[in-house]
Amino acid sequence: MNTGPEAREGASGPVAVQADRGGTDLVPTLLDGLRGTHPALVLLFGAQGDELAALNDALRPELPPGCVIAGCSSAGEIGPQGYASGSVVAIGFPARHFRAAALILPDLPALPVSAWMASLRQLARDFGHDPARRLFGLMLSDGLTGQEDVLVATLDAALPSVPVLGGSAGDGLDFQVTTLLAQGVVQSNVAVFLLVETDLAIHEVTFAHFSPTATRAVVTAAIPERRRILELNAEPAAAEYARLTGLPHTALTPSEFARFPLLLRMGSRHHVRAISAITDDGGLSLMSAIDTGTVLTLGRVDDMAQGFSDMLEALPGRPLMVLAFDCILRRLALERAGLSERISDLYRRHRVAGFNTYGEQHSGMHVNQTFVGLAFLAPDPPAPFPSPEGVDAA
Repeated sequence: MNTGPEAREGASGPVAVQADRGGTDLVPTLLDGLRGTHPALVLLFGAQGDELAALNDALRPELPPGCVIAGCSSAGEIGPQGYASGSVVAIGFPARHFRAAALILPDLPALPVSAWMASLRQLARDFGHDPARRLFGLMLSDGLTGQEDVLVATLDAALPSVPVLGGSAGDGLDFQVTTLLAQGVVQSNVAVFLLVETDLAIHEVTFAHFSPTATRAVVTAAIPERRRILELNAEPAAAEYARLTGLPHTALTPSEFARFPLLLRMGSRHHVRAISAITDDGGLSLMSAIDTGTVLTLGRVDDMAQGFSDMLEALPGRPLMVLAFDCILRRLALERAGLSERISDLYRRHRVAGFNTYGEQHSGMHVNQTFVGLAFLAPDPPAPFPSPEGVDAA
C-alpha cells in the first residue's frame, strides 16, 4: 500500500492513497488510507467509466455521512511516490479542516451559460461561507468537449471573489472519452465544480517550463469551435509547424509537440496553446481556444526541474499537501528529457498528489503544458495579544 502523510486520527492535512487500478485490493487499500481522516471530501483520479461508478458505490457506505465524493478519469496519476499510470489515487480532506459541496454543470456542448451561472450563485448562497475561513473552488471538466475557456469565464463571472483552479479529465493518450463523477453519478460532457472551505492556509502554485523564441506564425484559417488550426502563415498548418520547428512531418508526435509548444501572448505573459494531434486534412488540433488572426510564437523548453524545485522551495512553509493538476504534455516532455524520476522525487518530498490532465485552469484562464497546484499549509498562527504598554509579553 502506498500512502502519503500518515492517515491517522485527526490528520492535519489532506491524505493521498494509491492502489493499482485493476487490483483486487483496490477498495480495501483506499479505505485503509482514508478512514482515519474522517473525510469531508474525497477526490478520485484514474478510474474510468464503469470502474469509477463501481468504486464510488464501494466507498460510499464506508465513508462518513455527508462526505462528498468526486473525481475523473486521467491521463496519468500523481500519487505518494510521484508519477504513476494504471492506478487510482484517492485524496481525503479531513472534516476537521474542510467543508465541501459539489455541483454538476451539465451539457457542455450546448453551453447553457446562464443556467450554469444561476446554479453557481445558488450553490454559493446555500453554502454559507464562514468569512473566518478560506474559500476556494475546484473544477474538473470533460477534457474532450473543448469548453474549458467558457467554463472558467463563467466561473469567474459568477463567483468573482473565489479563486478557482482545476484540470481537464483525461483518457491516457487515446483522446477518445473521459468521464467524471459527482453526486453518485458518472457522466461525460459535464464539468464538476467543488466549493471548498478550509481553516488551513492555502497558496496557489503554477509553473510552465517554456519561453518564447523569435519565431512567430499567424493563424490564417481556423475552426474555433473545434479548436483546430487549418493554416499557419497561409500554409497547411501541420506542414508549416514542421517547417518552423525543423522537424520532419513524420516526427510530429505528442512528445515533439511538448518540446515545441505554440504560445499565445496575453498581457505580459505567454500561455501554451498545446497541440494534441495532426488532423486528417493536415491541420493541427489544439487543447485550448484558437481563432483566425491569432499570432502565435514558437516556444522552447527551459530547465524543467530546477525552476520547479525553486518554486516549491519558495512556499512559505512545508506543505501538508499540494493538490496538483499537471498537463500530460508536460509529463511527456519530462520523460523525454529523462527527468521524470527527479520530478517524482520532488513530488514525494513536497507531498504532491493529483493527476495528469488535458488542460489546466487557474486565475480565470484555461492553459496547457502547465503545472497548477494548491498548497495546503498549517493554519496561520493567531495574532499575538497586544501587551500592556511597557510590559513584555511572557
